[in-house]
Amino acid sequence: MFSKILIANRGEIACRVMRSARRMGIGTVAVYSEADEGALHVRTADEAVCIGPAAAAESYLDVDALLAAIAGTGAEAVHPGYGFLSESAPFAEALAAANVAFIGPPPGAIAAMGDKLAARRIAAEAGVAIIPGTDGAVADVDEAIEAARGIGYPVMLKAAAGGGGKGMRLAWDEDGLREGMASAVNEATAAFGDGRVFVERFIEDPRHVEMQVLADGAGTVVHLGERECSIQRRHQKVIEEAPSPLLDDATRAAMGAQACALAAAVGYRSAGTVEFVADQQRNFYFLEMNTRLQVEHPVTELTTGIDLVEQQIRIAAGEPLGFGQEDVVRRGWAMECRIYAEDPARGFVPSIGRLSRYREPPASDSCRVDAGVDEGSEISMFYDPMIAKLVTYGADRAAATAAMQDALDRYEITGVAHNAGFLSAVLGRARFAEGRLSTAFIEEEFGTGFDPSALSDEARAVLVPVAALVHARLAARAGRISGQVEGLPPVRHTGDWVVDLGRSTHDVRIGEGADGLVVEHEGSTVPVASAWQPHESLFAGTVAGVPVAVQVAREGTALSLRWRGAEVRARVRTPRAAELAATMPAKAELDMSRFLLSPMPGLVVALPAAEGDEVRAGQPLAIVDAMKMENVLRAERDGRVVAVHAKVGDSLAADQVIMEFAAQE
Repeated sequence: MFSKILIANRGEIACRVMRSARRMGIGTVAVYSEADEGALHVRTADEAVCIGPAAAAESYLDVDALLAAIAGTGAEAVHPGYGFLSESAPFAEALAAANVAFIGPPPGAIAAMGDKLAARRIAAEAGVAIIPGTDGAVADVDEAIEAARGIGYPVMLKAAAGGGGKGMRLAWDEDGLREGMASAVNEATAAFGDGRVFVERFIEDPRHVEMQVLADGAGTVVHLGERECSIQRRHQKVIEEAPSPLLDDATRAAMGAQACALAAAVGYRSAGTVEFVADQQRNFYFLEMNTRLQVEHPVTELTTGIDLVEQQIRIAAGEPLGFGQEDVVRRGWAMECRIYAEDPARGFVPSIGRLSRYREPPASDSCRVDAGVDEGSEISMFYDPMIAKLVTYGADRAAATAAMQDALDRYEITGVAHNAGFLSAVLGRARFAEGRLSTAFIEEEFGTGFDPSALSDEARAVLVPVAALVHARLAARAGRISGQVEGLPPVRHTGDWVVDLGRSTHDVRIGEGADGLVVEHEGSTVPVASAWQPHESLFAGTVAGVPVAVQVAREGTALSLRWRGAEVRARVRTPRAAELAATMPAKAELDMSRFLLSPMPGLVVALPAAEGDEVRAGQPLAIVDAMKMENVLRAERDGRVVAVHAKVGDSLAADQVIMEFAAQE
């Protein structure tokens, strides 16, 4: 067994690998860029080496710098995590030349599966079902159109190299194919240094189901069951679970057998994932093989009890698997949510900044957090915006979902925008509870966007009583302050009040109950119990006897409340104060309709429109690269560009002006 390994990665996956290594008695070496100095993975490791500037190409992707760090620390093996060099055959070969073990598959398997075109051919030869598509990369858009005519629309343009949703564009017709081709090629070139793309039939109403495999050097290949990864946005997985609510035992066995056959065909060794696209009738087709540890591996670990990182390390050290297929037993249900620094209310634009508050939900048998940050950490524009992975476990799917909703309610993050509320809203959809999933779920369920202030009846039934109790506690404390002016009426915390939630107001009466306060609201009496005190940011208690956890923050005279995807600014006033507040004029918003603003921090890649151009609604105006994804900004209406305030190569802040248009007459 190795005595020291180097983790050629950052963030949560570096910390995750270190946990298993430490439990195995193995020393760890972290590498970091100048932007990550002081990061959690650096502080967690036994040793740490700076390998270059913030840009990944000059640090985490710099093979020479990594080899120097390995030599300088005496590491005997390297775990690549996911992303960066995890699926780089040349990196694995460079390690072998330096007599350093690669904790991953052989270079030949990486190369074969890393090229999606080669992978399709090998899969077909191994008896794995594949999607109809081109046998090779298309030379240009005309060849792509000709191929699409033969395959039939809709089609998917896919990068031949890499993964992670980059270099992919869905085309429903010829116009969409022409428009998507350039972006797919550009994105693939930027992400993988390889602009080749091929055309494949798009399976309508598809589900993304993947099979985890483990293979040792002695020829043993087993699968650990499937993961459902259909909840996606822009081809990026958002929520994953194991097992899949789609598969039955027969389909699971067939999919597992095909995954193992493919792994054996390429001489695979280590942990790997064979991804399939399935239709709603359980027909499935090979998508790709990821020759690395997956982001969502924890759900498999929780349902099988097998530590995948430990198995990777043992296999790399030459040990055989200590079990066979018949020994793999799956129990219960596990679910993972990816917590991202992004703003769902603004179209999921990335968010950067410092985590001014970071409190994870309590760890337990039903809740696990894999994070690479802590309070004070910086979310940088240089890397993926994932903050952490939240994983829950239950006896069945409903229990795992309930545990996840509670954990999301208790996850406190401030300083950056994040998607925890949106994830909770997804879990709360009836369609999700029924297991009727597809990769278009988010687009279909949230087609008009996500508005956390649009409260459901359930949210109002919780937030109104909570706002009332919080106000009563604050008022009671104010009534105990010494040195108050004599002759003024005492500060009251019970009686009649009006709870203003912004879009609705609610008359309530706060009274004393046997076990706490009671709130009379809409003709019913609601008992509210909690030990909450004004210094706390999490209200944990019960409303009408049901446990709730609501995040609370004071913003002047208002209360910011967050629960189950709802976020609202509440004000509790006396009836007279509410009457007067209703007469106040609304603040007029600044008209920015004549300006094109950058919706996120990013880099200007292209400016298709220039000063003086007449533009039409829907026409591309600017392309901004943010967190390694290209975003096309389009004209909302016809107009004329009178000024361009940015140039290609500029770094933009969120809401920075890019273009100005002539005033509408």
